[in-house]
Amino acid sequence: MSELRERIADLADRAREDREAFDPPDDPPDDERALRYLREGVGDAVAVYVEARTGEFVPLDAAEMALLERALNDWLELYARCHGRDIDAAFTLREIAELVVDTRDLTDTAQLLTGVPARRA
Repeated sequence: MSELRERIADLADRAREDREAFDPPDDPPDDERALRYLREGVGDAVAVYVEARTGEFVPLDAAEMALLERALNDWLELYARCHGRDIDAAFTLREIAELVVDTRDLTDTAQLLTGVPARRA
């Protein structure tokens, strides 16, 4: 198994474990946990995707793409739940990665994708 495939499998396992272990906060938002899902989840998964697409190009097969997308969407759903909102995230890996590159900020990316927290006027 390639190192990249192992990292993807690890990310998918972590996302599943985070989803299964999630308990909603009693008094949302739980900003600390939400940020952890972004940094240690979304950020790590986007890094794997960018690494595969830059430098020495490594094609990701359909199964690897599906695992990364599911993990990313799981973490974005958990991020929203930390803010007291349930969403059904169905973003593509490319869409998320491009937005991270454009905004250069995981929190801004999550807010734009999930709508939480609400933007202030």
